[in-house]
Formats: sequence, structure tokens, C-alpha cells
Amino acid sequence: MRKKVIAGNWKMHNLVSESLALVRALKPLVADVKEVEIVVCPVYTSLYAVASELGGSNIKLGAQDCFWEEKGAFTGEVSAWMLKDVGAEFVIIGHSERRQYFCETDEWVNKKVKSAIRAGLTPIVCVGEKLEEREANRTFEVVRAQLDNGLGDLSPEEAGRIIIAYEPVWAIGTGRTATPQQAQEVHAFIRGWFREKFGDSLADALRIQYGGSVKPDNARDLLSQEDIDGALVGGASLKADAFAEIVKSAL
Repeated sequence: MRKKVIAGNWKMHNLVSESLALVRALKPLVADVKEVEIVVCPVYTSLYAVASELGGSNIKLGAQDCFWEEKGAFTGEVSAWMLKDVGAEFVIIGHSERRQYFCETDEWVNKKVKSAIRAGLTPIVCVGEKLEEREANRTFEVVRAQLDNGLGDLSPEEAGRIIIAYEPVWAIGTGRTATPQQAQEVHAFIRGWFREKFGDSLADALRIQYGGSVKPDNARDLLSQEDIDGALVGGASLKADAFAEIVKSAL
């Protein structure tokens, strides 16, 4: 059985002091949860402090992006190896906000995924369609292209190291949420793509998260779907009690 993974993407929120206060509030709320993998993804400036605060807890550390080179003249960038060095175990790659605001392409996603794996991190790779693409019945076409171009040349060993997050762009930060049936349909499609590309065992082991206005009141219905193996949580992850409730919904 696939172990569900609930990850909180804090986006560009929280100073170091606020980040520490949040994880201090969260730790006792989920301390007894062993059956779910719990991840928080603060901003870069809070990573080291949060890593120190999480020591000995059942909460793991992730980052929100990385660059694909290990080091060099790339002003403003942070490599996967640097993230690993401060204690991160996961990194989000290809989030729709990165694609929208920073012109991130599937080719960049591909490079970042490979670098994260080489550095020993678990990439959480985001895919998903825009509203106009869903309304034009192009959801599967768009998601397939993102998978083909972002992950199509991975080795089976590399593909076995990643998590996919299906995030319909039209449901991120909008208050709109895909119905459990809509989400399940795309998750099943993604698993089918992995089955075609890498075979049954890898596809069956692949964890696919749903992301898109996940809240305590809709998490249980989403997480009960056959192919939904967790959630990538945005706004609700900034409140310890709400995030803890989502984590417990995965039990």
C-alpha cells in the first residue's frame, strides 16, 4: 500500500520567526501520526532554522524550487545540493506559479528533476491544466505533454524516486476545487502514463498528490479516491490546526 504524503507549500510567506512559530504549533498536533509522511516547504531563508526545529520530529523538510546546476555563476539561484546541505529531503518542481510568473518550461522541469535526484532529494513534480484548457477538453493532452517533456526520458530508477502533484491551475488559490471524481480521473490518467512508460510495479508504487484549494472540509473526500495518495497544500498549510486536520484526514 502506498504511504500517503501531505506536503505544505508555504509559498512566499513567513519570516524566520513566523516559520518557527508555525512548526512549533504543528509538531504536537501531528506527533502521533506515523502512517502519513508529513512535509513542510518554507521559503529559502527559513529552511535552516526550520530544519533545526524539526529535528527528532516526524515532520520532514522540503523546499519550493531548485536550480539544476550544483554550483557556478548563477546569481540568485539555489542548487539541490545546497537544499540537501541544510536538511531538506524534498523539493517542489514545476509548480504552476513558477511556470506562470517565471516562464518555467517542461525542459527546465526535466533538468531540475534530474539534479534533485542526483543530490539525493525527492522531487514533487507538479502538472496541471489551466481553466481554458479544461473547458476545451484538453486536460489529458496538456498533462500528457507535461509528463512527456518533463519526465519522458527518465530512467526507471529516476522515475521511481519522484512524487507527482496534480494541481489544476484553475483551482490553485481560487477557492475552486476539482471534484473528487475529476481529480481521480486525472490521477488515474497519470498512473496510466507511468504504467505505459515504466511498467506496472513502478506505476503501482508511484505516489500522486492532489493540490488545488485543499482544505480540512474537502480533504477526506479527495484522499479517499483510489489513485490520490496525498495532498500538496497551499494556504491551509499556513495554519497549524488546519494542516494537522488535513494530515489526519489521510489516515
